[in-house]
Amino acid sequence: MTSKGAGTAFSRKSYRLSSEPEKSKVTGMGLWRHSSAVLLNAAQLSLRVSSATLVSDQVAEGRLGPSTVVLDHTSGFEGLLLVDDDLLGVIGHSNFGSIRATTCVYKGKWIYEVLISSQGLMQIGWCTLNCKFNQEEGVGDTPDSYAYDGNRVRKWNVTTTNYGKSWAAGDIVSCLIDLDEGTIAFCLNGMSLGTAFDNITRGAGMAYFPAISLSFKESVAFNFGSRPLRYPLHVQRGGYCPLQDPPVADLVKAHKLLGYLKNVIHIGIDVTEGKLVEKDTSMWQLQGEPTVLITLAHIFNYFSPLLCKVYLVEDVLMTFLLSILERGGAVEAHPLIQQLLDLMWLLMEEYEVHECLKQLLMSLLRAYRFSPIIPDLGLQIHYLRLTIAVLKHEKSRKYLLSNVLFDVLRSVVFFYIKSPLRVEEAGLQELIPTTWWPNRFTKEGKENKEMKEESAEERLRRRAYERGCQRLKKRIEVVEGLQVQILKLLLNNKDRGGGEASRYIFLNKFRKFLQENASNRGNLTVLCPPEYMVCFLHRLIAALRSFWDGHKAKTPATVGSEEAYVPPQLFYNGKVDYFDLQRLGGLLSHLKKTLKDDLAAKANVLIDPAELQAVTMDDLDEDEESATSAAQRPSAALAIGGALARPGWLSSPTLGRANRFLSTAAVSLMNPRRPLGTLEKIKVRTLSVEQRTEEDIEGSHGNEGLLLGKPPEEPDQPITENSLLEVLDGIIMMYNLSVHQQLGKMVGVSDDVNEYAMALKDTEEKISRCPKRRRDIREELLKSQKVFSEKLNHLSRRLAWINVTIYSKEKMQDIYWLLRVCIRTIEHGDRTGSLFAFMPEFYLSVAMNSYSALKNYFSPVNSMEELPGYEETLMRLAAILAKHFADSRIVGTDIRDSLMQALASYVCYPHSLRAVERIPEEQRISMMKSLLAPYEQRPWAQTNWILVRLWRGCGFGYRYTRLPHLLKTKPEDASLPSLQKPCPSTLLQRHMADLLRSDRDLAPSFLNSVLNQLNWAFSEFIGMIQEIQQAAERLERNFVDSRQLKVCATCFDLSVSLLRVLEMTVTLAPEIFLDWNRPSSELLLRRLAQLLNQVLNRVTAERNLFDRVVNLRLPGLESVDHYPILVAVTGILVRLLVDTDAQGVEHATAVLLADPCFQLRSIQYLLGHAEPSALAAAAPAAEKRRFSLHSYTDYISTEELVKVDKMLHHLSEESKQAAATTLPTSEEDLCPICYAHPISAIFRPCSHKSCKACINQHLMNNKDCFFCKATITGSPAPHRGFPAARWLLPKYSCCPEQGGCSVGLGAAGRERLVAGGAASPCQAPGPQQPPCPMGHSQGGEPQASALWQHWEHAAVPGQGRGPAWAFRLLPCPWLGADFMKRSIKLFFLMWCPEPWGGEARPVLGSEPVLRPRSVDGNINI
Repeated sequence: MTSKGAGTAFSRKSYRLSSEPEKSKVTGMGLWRHSSAVLLNAAQLSLRVSSATLVSDQVAEGRLGPSTVVLDHTSGFEGLLLVDDDLLGVIGHSNFGSIRATTCVYKGKWIYEVLISSQGLMQIGWCTLNCKFNQEEGVGDTPDSYAYDGNRVRKWNVTTTNYGKSWAAGDIVSCLIDLDEGTIAFCLNGMSLGTAFDNITRGAGMAYFPAISLSFKESVAFNFGSRPLRYPLHVQRGGYCPLQDPPVADLVKAHKLLGYLKNVIHIGIDVTEGKLVEKDTSMWQLQGEPTVLITLAHIFNYFSPLLCKVYLVEDVLMTFLLSILERGGAVEAHPLIQQLLDLMWLLMEEYEVHECLKQLLMSLLRAYRFSPIIPDLGLQIHYLRLTIAVLKHEKSRKYLLSNVLFDVLRSVVFFYIKSPLRVEEAGLQELIPTTWWPNRFTKEGKENKEMKEESAEERLRRRAYERGCQRLKKRIEVVEGLQVQILKLLLNNKDRGGGEASRYIFLNKFRKFLQENASNRGNLTVLCPPEYMVCFLHRLIAALRSFWDGHKAKTPATVGSEEAYVPPQLFYNGKVDYFDLQRLGGLLSHLKKTLKDDLAAKANVLIDPAELQAVTMDDLDEDEESATSAAQRPSAALAIGGALARPGWLSSPTLGRANRFLSTAAVSLMNPRRPLGTLEKIKVRTLSVEQRTEEDIEGSHGNEGLLLGKPPEEPDQPITENSLLEVLDGIIMMYNLSVHQQLGKMVGVSDDVNEYAMALKDTEEKISRCPKRRRDIREELLKSQKVFSEKLNHLSRRLAWINVTIYSKEKMQDIYWLLRVCIRTIEHGDRTGSLFAFMPEFYLSVAMNSYSALKNYFSPVNSMEELPGYEETLMRLAAILAKHFADSRIVGTDIRDSLMQALASYVCYPHSLRAVERIPEEQRISMMKSLLAPYEQRPWAQTNWILVRLWRGCGFGYRYTRLPHLLKTKPEDASLPSLQKPCPSTLLQRHMADLLRSDRDLAPSFLNSVLNQLNWAFSEFIGMIQEIQQAAERLERNFVDSRQLKVCATCFDLSVSLLRVLEMTVTLAPEIFLDWNRPSSELLLRRLAQLLNQVLNRVTAERNLFDRVVNLRLPGLESVDHYPILVAVTGILVRLLVDTDAQGVEHATAVLLADPCFQLRSIQYLLGHAEPSALAAAAPAAEKRRFSLHSYTDYISTEELVKVDKMLHHLSEESKQAAATTLPTSEEDLCPICYAHPISAIFRPCSHKSCKACINQHLMNNKDCFFCKATITGSPAPHRGFPAARWLLPKYSCCPEQGGCSVGLGAAGRERLVAGGAASPCQAPGPQQPPCPMGHSQGGEPQASALWQHWEHAAVPGQGRGPAWAFRLLPCPWLGADFMKRSIKLFFLMWCPEPWGGEARPVLGSEPVLRPRSVDGNINI
C-alpha cells in the first residue's frame, strides 16, 4: 500500500505538512550550481517513484472490484434515485430507495465516509450481494445487511436498537468494517460511536458492499477514497484503509515537487555577493531572474499535470496554501498566494489552471461546509480566508465567476453558517456556561406583564447568559465579515483589466441563480435551501450598502442607501428579466398590448405589434419543442443517466453537475425541459443574460442603461450605479422566494423554549404541592424536572446561536431596510399611474411579509419600536394597504387577498391601527368607501372582518378577547390577530357613518349585501348542524368529517360578524333604518327584523337543534355557543328599541311585531325567563343551567342589562296592545308571497300583486316577476280600497275551488300553511287537457285554498332516525307545472327544517326536489 519515501498519513487537523523536504543548507554555492542541483533532483524524481508506482498498481488483498470505487448505477440499486455524474452523490426520489457501491471487501479493515447533506431518514452501512431491497425494506432490514440511522438514532440488522447520536446536515459519518474481528462500527465527525455489530457473517462467498437506503428528498455524498478522508484512521484505529487506494506515486511526486518549489521561494539571490541567501517567503516576488524562472518552469512542467487531480489539489496544494495563512494577520499580509497564482497562470496550460482552480474551490467549499463547529469557529475562518486570498487574484476571480462559482459549485454555501444540532460538541457549554430562558408567560402562553419583577438570582442568570451570547456574537461576526469580503470581491466593478468587470459577470450569474429558484419552486433538487438563502441575503445586503454608500461619498448628488428604492422603469423597459413572475396587472404580454399607448406617451417606450405576436407564438413553439424533445429522447438513456439541465442542491455537497436518474422500472419520471438560460427567442426590449454588457447595464453616451424610459413623475436626482439597483431588485426577489418562510420556521425553537419553560414551571409547582408522604409521586416529578431542565439548557444555548445568526438586531435592521425600500419603490411606482401595473407582485408581498416578520419573528429578542422612523414607516405601509387593497390596477386574486388580509391584521393591533388613522383623511375616506362596497362579486369575509375589528370594543357585550365559554379550554396562539384585545377606531367609525348618511345609494346597496350574506351564512349553518345532529343520533358508529365541522364553525363565525356589522351600522347611522323618508329605510328595517326573528327563533327554542349540537361539544365547533350570536342580536334590538327617539322606536316596534315570525318568548329567553309550559316540562331537569345575560356580568355592564329589561317590558306591552287591536284580515287581501302583509303593489305589465315589501326586496336582486317571469317595469301601490286579490291571467281562465279540503293536509294543516305562506296563481293550460283529479273545472276565479288540495303527506320510515315526513304534490293539468313547483318554496320554508324533529323531503310527482335552506324566502328551488 505504501512505499519508502511516501511518508506517513497527513492529519486533517493540521494544515502543515507532516514531513517537508529539508531546507537547503547551501549558502555559499553559486547560482548555477544550485540551480543545476535542483534540476537534477527533478530529473531523478521519476526514478525514485518507480517502485511506488509498482506498489500502487497492485491489487489490495481483501477487496474485489474496480480500483475506482463509485456507486453502482447499472444494477446495484432499487427504487428511483438521482445520482451525480461523478457517481458519488445521490438523492432519494422514491419512498425508500437503495444503492450500493461497485466494490466489495471480504478481508481486512476498511473505511469510507458519507457526507450528510440532509438530516432526514437514511440507513447507511454495509450489505452483501444477496441482500434484496424494495421500497419498504432497505439496508439493515434484511439479513447480512447492517446500518446506522442517525435520524432515529438507531442501528439496524433486521431488528433495531438504540445506537449513536443524531446527525445533522453538514456532518460526516465514517463507516468501518473489521472483517478480521467480525465487527462494524461508525464514527460521527471523527468521534467513535462504539461497536455497532459484532460476529457478523464471514466466510466463503461473504463480501460486503458499502450501501445506503434513503427516503424521498434525502441526499448524501460518498467518499470511498477518491479524496483524502476527512477523518482518516490509518494510525489511530489500527490501520483502516479506504476502499479506494490513494494515488501514492503521485502523492510522493507532488510532495517532492512542492518541496522544490518551497526551496526556490525560500532562497533569494544576493546580486552584490553572487550567492544565494534565505529570505522571508511571505515577501517573495517573481522579479524576473532568468535562473529562478527557468527553475520554476521545470518544476511546473512536472507539477502541472498533478494539480489537475482532485486528491492532490486537496491534500497537497490546499494544505500548502492554508499553511501560508496560518501565521495570522490580514489576508493582504500574505501576497505569496497571489504570486503563486501568477506563476500558475504563467507556467501552466490554461486548461490545467482552470481545472486546478475548480478543484481547489471545490475542496474549499466541501471543507467549509463539513467542518465541525468549534467554539472559536477557527476551521470555518481558515477556509474562508484562503477563499478570499484566491478570489483576490483578478484573473482567477473572473474565471471562477464565469465558469465555476454559480455553474459548477454551489457558492452560496460559502455564506452559510450552519446551526449546531449538538451544542455540546460545538463548545457552547463553555461559551455560554449559564443558561436562561424567559419566565414571563402564563399557562395560556400569553405574556404576563403583571408578574412580579425578576429575583436577584434570575437577574444574575440573565446577565450571565447575555454575556455569553455577546461572546458568541463576536465570534460569528468574524465569519460574517469574511463572507461579506468575498461578496465585495465579486461585486468589484473596477477590475476592468483583461475583460468585463467582476460585478457584471456576477450580475448575470446572480440573475440565472434567481431564475432557477423562481422557475422551479416545486423541484427541491434545484432550489437553493432556504437556510442558505437567509445568510446569503444578509451578506449581500451588507456588501450592497457598502458599495452604495461608497458611491454616495464620491457623488454627493446621488441617493444614499437609507433612501434606496428601485425605480419603476426597471419593471417595463425590458432591461431586467423577471422570468414568468406575475405582475400586478397580469401577464406581461397582456400589459404590453393594453398599455402600449401609455408606455409610448409616458416612458417613450415603443412596442412593435409584430414583436408582440412573435412573443405569443414563441410560447407555443416552446411547448412544441418540449414535446418533440420528449419524443426523441431515448428512454434507456433516461433510465441510466439522463442528464438534467439544472444543478442539484441536495445531492453532492459541493457540485451542481448534471445528475443521472436511476429507476428499477427503467423509466424516468422527469419531464424534459429546455436547458437553463435559454430565454424566449423574441422578448421585447429584453436582452439575454449572456448578452448583457456593462454598457447595457450602466449606460453611456446618452444611453441610460437600466434606467431607460424614465416616466415624468420620477425625480431627476440620480439614484446610484445602475448595477447596484439590479442587485437590490434581486435581493427583494430572494426574500420573496424563501427567506420569509425560513424566518418563520426558525421561530419554532423559541416556541419550544416557551413550552418547556411552562412545563418546568408547572412541574415545580406540583413538587411544592406534593405531600411528603407520597415519595413515589415526588420522585417522578423530580425526574420530569430534571428532563425539562436539561432540555431547556440545550434549547437555550441553541436559541442563542439562532438569535445571533438569524434574529440579531443587525439582521432585524436588514429586514427593516428591505421593508422601507419596498415602500419607497411602491410609492414611486404608484405615481406612474397605469404603468404601476408592470410592477412584479413580489414587491407588495415582500412589503407585507417583512413587516409581519419584524412584528412576529424578531420581537422576542428585539423590539420593532426601537427602529429609526418606525412610526412613519407604519403610516406609509398603512397608506399602501389602504389604497391598493381595492386598486383596479391590481388584478391578481392572490395578491388582492393578501392585501386584504394584511389590512385586516393591521387593524387588530393598537399601534398599527393608529398608523391607519394617521394617513391623510382623503385616503381614509376612500378606504372606508371601498370597504362599504357591496359584498357581491368580491371576497367579503376579510372586508367584514376589518369592519368588525373597527367596532370591537363598542358593541353590546363585545369587549371580550376570548369567548367566555372558551376560557377554560386550551388557549390558542396569543399572537393571532383574532386574540388581540379590542381596539376600536372611533375616527374610522365616524367616516363610515358620514358615508352611509351622505350617499343614499351606498347605504342600501351595502346593507342589502350584508343582509343577503347573513341570510346565506346562517341558513348554511342551520343546514349543517342539522346534518351533524342526524349523524350523531344514528345508532351505528360514524364520524363527522372535520372539514364539515370547520365549515360549519366558519358559517357561524361569519353570521356573528355580519350581525356585528349590522349593529355597528344601526348604532352609527340609525336613520338608515328608522327615517322612513329615505326610500329604502322601511324595506331594510323589515328585512332586518325578519332575519333577527329567524335567528332568535332558531337559537332560543327549548331543546332545539342548536342546543343539542352545542351540548355535543364536538372538536372544531368550539366557537359555536349561545353567547356570541345572542349578544350581537341583542345589541341591534337595544339600539332600535331603546337607544333612539320616540318615532324610531315606534317604527322599529311596528315592524318587529308585524313580522309573523316574532315570538316574545325569544326575547324573554335572553334574560333567562321561560314559558310556563316549558317550566313544567323542564321540572325534572331543574339542575340544568339556563342561558341568561345576567350570567355574564364580566362582559355585559349593568347599564346594558337595564336596557335589555326595558326592551323586554316595552315589547311585552306593545305585543299585548297589538293582539287586542288586530282585526281579522281576509285571506284574499293578504300578499300571496309572505301571507303576512296586505297587498299593496301591482306589477307592470303582468298585473300580478304582492305587498310592497316583498316586491321591493325581490327587485333588489331580480327584475323578473315571481309568477310569470315577465320583466317588471313598475309596481304602483293600489288604492286604499283595492279589492281582494284575484289572479286574472291574460290567456287563461281559472277554476273555482270545488268542495274544500277533502284530500291533503286537512283543515289544521291548511290553516298553518296559509298562515305561513301563500299559494301561487292557478294557471290552467286549456280545455283540451284531461279533467282534474280534484274535480277542478275551467272558469271562474280560484280561492287561495285551491292548490292545497293537491298536497298529501305521510310519515315514512326514517332509516333508523325516527319518522320523517314526505310530501307529494299531486299533478293537476289545470295548475301549471312551473307554478306548482314555485309553490313548494314557501310550503317547505315553513315546515323545515324541524317541524316534527325530522326532515322534510318534498317530492313533485316522482321527482324529488331539494329542500331549500333559507330564513327569509330569498331562495331558488
